[in-house]
Amino acid sequence: MKFSALSLGLCALATASVKAQYFSAGWTPGQPEPTPANNGIPQELGHKVAPQGSATSISNLFDITTLLSSSLSVSLFSKLGINITERLESALEKTKVWDKRVSLITDDNYHDLIVNEPLTPQEEQDRTWIIVISVTSGRQDGMSLFVDTIFDEAFNETVVAGDLPNVRWGRIDYLNVTSVTTKWCVWHAPYLVVLKDRGRTLRFYRPGNLRLRADALRSFLQNEEWMLTTPWSSVWAPGGDREWILDYLALIMTKIYNVVILFPRWLLFIISGSIASVVINFLHKPPPTPAASTQRHNQTTPAAVTSVQPSADAIANSTANSSSTNPTKRKKVKGKN
Repeated sequence: MKFSALSLGLCALATASVKAQYFSAGWTPGQPEPTPANNGIPQELGHKVAPQGSATSISNLFDITTLLSSSLSVSLFSKLGINITERLESALEKTKVWDKRVSLITDDNYHDLIVNEPLTPQEEQDRTWIIVISVTSGRQDGMSLFVDTIFDEAFNETVVAGDLPNVRWGRIDYLNVTSVTTKWCVWHAPYLVVLKDRGRTLRFYRPGNLRLRADALRSFLQNEEWMLTTPWSSVWAPGGDREWILDYLALIMTKIYNVVILFPRWLLFIISGSIASVVINFLHKPPPTPAASTQRHNQTTPAAVTSVQPSADAIANSTANSSSTNPTKRKKVKGKN
C-alpha cells in the first residue's frame, strides 16, 4: 500500500509538471490574441517554421554590399578611420532614383496587379495602365534616366491634381524582369507602354515617339491620345496564333534567369570572360610549326628527284638530235670563219 501510494503521488507530480510545461493557461483578457500560425501552441510542438530570409544564395554570400557590411569589414575600415556603414548607406541612397509610390511590376506580382485586379465591369473598361520599362537600376543610361525623371514628375503632378482616377502608374525594371518582357517581345529599354483589357491590349512607345515632358505625358493620358495608335496585333501579340511560343520561351528564360541570378555579377563576368578567352584562343589557334612540315618535305623529295632524273644515254641522244636538226646554222657559222 505504501508503494502504491508513493507511485500514485509520483504520477500525479509528473502529470502536473507535464501539464505546466506543454499546456498554456489559455487566453485571458488583456493578452493579444494568438495568431493562426501558432494558436497558443509552443512552436517546438507544432510544425517548425523556417525563419524568413534563412535561405541564402551564392549571390548573397559574395555580394559586395554584404561583404562590406560584415562585422569584419566594419572593424577593419574603422581602424583605418573610414565609416564604411555610412558610406554604404550614402551609396545605396544615390541608387534610389525611382519614386516608391509607383507600383513596381515584377514577374511575381504581374498577375495580381494587372491580370487579376478586382474590378467591376465599368472599372475594367476604364482601367488604363501607363508603364515605363527602365534600365536605370542596373546602369547609368542617360535616356532611361531622363524617361524615369519625366515619368515620376508626371505621376507626382497627377497625384496632386487627382484628375486621372482611372489611370494607374507602373514601372518594370528590365534587368530584373524576364517573363513579362519576353511575352511582350521587348528586348531593350526604355519603353513606355499603355496597357488595357488586363494586359490583352498593348501599345508601345519609344522615347522618340512622344514629347518627353511631364505636362505632355499628362495631356497624352487625359485626352486619350494613345487611342490614335494601333495596338500591337501581330501573331506574337496576346491572342495571336504564336502567342504560345512566347509563353514557353518566357518560361524557359525565367528558369535560366532564376539560376543565373544566384551568382553575383562580378563572378559571372569572370566566368564569361574565361569562357570567351578559351573560345577565342581556340578559333585563333596557330598553324602547325614549320619544322614538322620541312621534315616531311625532306622525306619525300629524294624519291621524287630520283624518279625524274634522266640517264646519261638520254642526255647524249638529246644533244645529238639538237645538233642534227640545225645544219644550216652550222654552215653559216663556218662560212663566217
